[in-house]
Amino acid sequence: MKRFTFVIISILSAILATSSYSASRIKDIAYLQGIRNEQLIGYGLVVGLNGTGDSQRSTFTLQSVSSMLKRFGITVPQGDLRLRNVAAVIVTASIPGFSREGGIIDVIVSSLGDATGLQGGTLLMTPLSGLDGAVYATAQGPVSVGGFSASSGGNEVRRNHTAAGRVPGGATIEKAVVSEFSKDWSMYVVLMQSDFTTAERIASAVNTKFKGAIAIPKDGSTVAVSVPEEFRKDGRLVEFVSLVELLEVTPDVAAKVVINERTGTIVIGGNVSILPVAISTGGLNIDIQSTPVISQPGPFSNGTTVSTQRTTVSAGLDSSAVYALEGVATVQDVAKALNSLKVSPRDIIAIFQALKEAGALKAELVII
Repeated sequence: MKRFTFVIISILSAILATSSYSASRIKDIAYLQGIRNEQLIGYGLVVGLNGTGDSQRSTFTLQSVSSMLKRFGITVPQGDLRLRNVAAVIVTASIPGFSREGGIIDVIVSSLGDATGLQGGTLLMTPLSGLDGAVYATAQGPVSVGGFSASSGGNEVRRNHTAAGRVPGGATIEKAVVSEFSKDWSMYVVLMQSDFTTAERIASAVNTKFKGAIAIPKDGSTVAVSVPEEFRKDGRLVEFVSLVELLEVTPDVAAKVVINERTGTIVIGGNVSILPVAISTGGLNIDIQSTPVISQPGPFSNGTTVSTQRTTVSAGLDSSAVYALEGVATVQDVAKALNSLKVSPRDIIAIFQALKEAGALKAELVII
């Protein structure tokens, strides 16, 4: 099992080493300032449930149903409502930039009360509002849960999470999302991960493509780009943006080692290197065993059978040795050096922490 884990680490390291030096399109590592999604939220009701809706304790569900019935000219005292086929839900969605009226988007429906499942339910018409309070879309339709839940006699069988679902194509856009990515024939390319070297490479690639100093890096995440005169005609601005997005640059990646101590996962970046160092690792093992012992009474003694436990405790140290690692400069060399130690991933985490403290790890150590 240990050997298999080390092989996986080696494969991942090789993939990271290859991908970190390959060219990427600008559209894959950056975006144009002003183009953003609009996050939407709304409150609605899901009806048609088979007894899996909210109970009487969810008073907001009773209030919502009572208010909805009043709109249809039906007045029912809230105390007379007994609902198990209705559930109050929060509906969320995201509208991409440049979306227009009449477009269709998916919505996510999540139970707000104590409903046990939304399987088979239908979302009633729900207005979805943005941060500014304006209604951008309305949602309605059958809820797709992607699982099931069945219970009887105190026993329950459930697959996946049934208290949340999705309505594919369930929302219609009512208001367009306005996005301005160009002002005074200039725009800004913003990096998803700030890096001065990558910003400079993007500016150089744009200037080389259009044979002019039209791109200027402003900081580690922003590159200002001026639209050339020949692209300032109707319809050619989109062409210019497309040409810029398709340019390929090689992003610079900082040397990092990311460790998740909860799962024992280790990801080594492609620029990680280790200075010459000697490592010794070992651990204390404690083994506790309990063996049942049965004591039988003698014949005709009127005694009783007694059961006891015999406990033995043993402790020992793992055999450890000192390993000398020569200076390694590539991620493949780092993986090979770690494999030579023949230790578990938990020990590798401790080794990386010790290497950082000793100043031998030439990388940023990130623990999540």
